[in-house]
Amino acid sequence: MMEKIRKTEEEWKKILTPEQYRVMRQKETEPAFSCIVEKLKVGGIYHCAACDLPLFRSEAKFESGTGWPSYYEPIDPKNIEERFDDSFGMHRVEVICARCESHLGHVFDDGSPPTGKRYCINSVSLKFKPDK
Repeated sequence: MMEKIRKTEEEWKKILTPEQYRVMRQKETEPAFSCIVEKLKVGGIYHCAACDLPLFRSEAKFESGTGWPSYYEPIDPKNIEERFDDSFGMHRVEVICARCESHLGHVFDDGSPPTGKRYCINSVSLKFKPDK
């Protein structure tokens, strides 16, 4: 089991930008097609913007047409947690960082091969580190 990072909301507000705080701690969603990460086409790893845990490889990224970065699998299933989310009258599965429990986005069953999953992730929740 992964060791958790625990911080107060005041501590998170000091670490995260206001937009990151709204998305990652208050579970809001950034506007579609507003993210730079969605357009990146280089090799590397996408990390949690709050705690730096590696989450997704660029090779697992695909163009979903949704306006948010989409991945067909996480870098390691232990690095994310999935929780049922029935907010706003919808039945979805929320994706959170397994270490800091920050909201990342949602996972859907309409994705790309080989998994058929679409991890639809808010770009402000990610920090990209290119391959060397």
